[in-house]
Amino acid sequence: MRLYVTELSRYVIAGLMLVYTVLSFLILKLSGERKRSGLYAVQIVVLFATQIACYVQIIAKTGSINYLFLFAFQIVILFATITLFRMLYPDGNRLVIHHMCMLLMIGMVMVSRISYDKAVRQFVIAAGSTVIAFAIPEIFYRLAFLKHLWPVYALFGIGALGAVLILGRVVHGSKLNYTIGGLTFQPSELIKIVFILCIASLLQERQDLLRVALATVLAAAHVLILVYSRDLGSALIFFVTYLTMLFIATANVWYLFSGIGAGALASVVAYRLFPHIRTRVQAWRDPWSQIDGAGYQVAQSLFGISSGGAFGLGLYGGAPGDIPYVERDSIFSAIAEELGLVFAVCMILVCVSCFLMILWEAERVQDGFCRLVAAGIGVTYVFQVFLTVGGGTKFIPLTGVTLPLVSYGGTSVLVTIWMFALFEGVCLVGTDERYQQYLTRMEEP
Repeated sequence: MRLYVTELSRYVIAGLMLVYTVLSFLILKLSGERKRSGLYAVQIVVLFATQIACYVQIIAKTGSINYLFLFAFQIVILFATITLFRMLYPDGNRLVIHHMCMLLMIGMVMVSRISYDKAVRQFVIAAGSTVIAFAIPEIFYRLAFLKHLWPVYALFGIGALGAVLILGRVVHGSKLNYTIGGLTFQPSELIKIVFILCIASLLQERQDLLRVALATVLAAAHVLILVYSRDLGSALIFFVTYLTMLFIATANVWYLFSGIGAGALASVVAYRLFPHIRTRVQAWRDPWSQIDGAGYQVAQSLFGISSGGAFGLGLYGGAPGDIPYVERDSIFSAIAEELGLVFAVCMILVCVSCFLMILWEAERVQDGFCRLVAAGIGVTYVFQVFLTVGGGTKFIPLTGVTLPLVSYGGTSVLVTIWMFALFEGVCLVGTDERYQQYLTRMEEP
C-alpha cells in the first residue's frame, strides 16, 4: 500500500505544482487584486494540497508521528499567514505572500526529508520571522523619515560587516558569521535590507555626479569588506543590486556599462588573488577530472538532477545526502532528484513570477524611494535564485549562497521574509498614491 501511495503522490505533486505555476502567470495578466481574487482562492487550495501530498509521502515512508505534528504546525502557520495578511493589509500584494508560503513549504518539505531536527529549527525561525514581519509594512508606510536616513544605514551596514573581520569565525575558508549571546548571525544577509535602503535613500531625489560618487563609494565599501572576508557570493549580490538600482535611478547606460566592465575586471583580479576561486572555476569547467576532490559537489549535484527524471524518484527515493551541504548550497538538486524536473522547473518559474510582480509594483509606485526599494528587493531576490540554481546545474561556478526561503539557513529565511514584508509596505504606499490621485480628480470641477 505504501508503494502505491508514494508512486501516485509523485505525479500528484508535480501536477499540483504545475497548476500552481500556471495560476501564478494568469494572475500576472490581471490588473487589480479584486479581479485576481478567484484565482487566489484556487491557488491557496493548490498550495495546501501540494503540502498534504508531500507529507503523505514523507509519513508513508518514515512511519513517524513526529512528521505529522510538524506538518500540522506548518499548516496552521501558513494558513494564519495568508489569512492574517489578507485581513491586516487588504491592499497588499497577495501573490508575493502566496509565493513566500509556497517556497517556505517546499523548503520545509525538503529539509524535513534531509533532517528532522533541522526542519524543526527552520520552522521555528520562519514562524518567528513571520510574526515580526506583520508589523514591517505598517512601519514602512507610516514612518516617512526612513527615506532620509542613508548615513545611518551606511554606518550600520559597514559597521556590521566590519565586525565580521574581528568577531567572525572562519567557515570553509570564509568569515561569514559571528556568535553573540549564543545566537549565530550571518550579517551579510541582514545587511542586504539595510544596503537597499541606503542606496535608495541616496538616489531617490538627486542623481547628480556627487550623489552617484557617494553611493558608489559606500557600495564599494560594502563589497570590499565582503571580498576581504571571502564571502564572494554575497559580494556579487551586493554589486549587482547596486548597479541595477543605479541604472534604474539614473537611466544612464554609461553607468551600467562602466559597472559591468569594473565587475569583469574585479572578477579577473579575484580569480588571481583567491585560490579557492580558482578551485571553484576549475571544478566548474571540468568537475569529472576532480570528482574525488573539488569537483565532487558539482558532479554529485548533476547526478542527482539527472537521476530524478520528469517526476522524480519520490521523497526518500533518492540519495541527496551524497551531495555535500545539500540542505544549503544544493537544495535545488535534491528537489530535482526526488520531486522531479517538472516540479523543479515550476519552482524556478514561481520565483520568476514573484520577481515580475515585484517589478510591476515598482513601476506603478511614484515615490522614488519606494520604487528603488522594490527594485532592489526584486533584483537581490532573483539574482540569488540565479546564483544558487546556476551553481547547482553547472551553468556558473558554485558561489555557496542559499536558495531564498527554500534552503536551510535561519538568517537567510528571516531576511527574505522581512524583505517581502518591506515590499508589501511599498505596495501600501502605491495604493495610497493612487487613492489620493482619485480624490484629486473627484474634486476637480
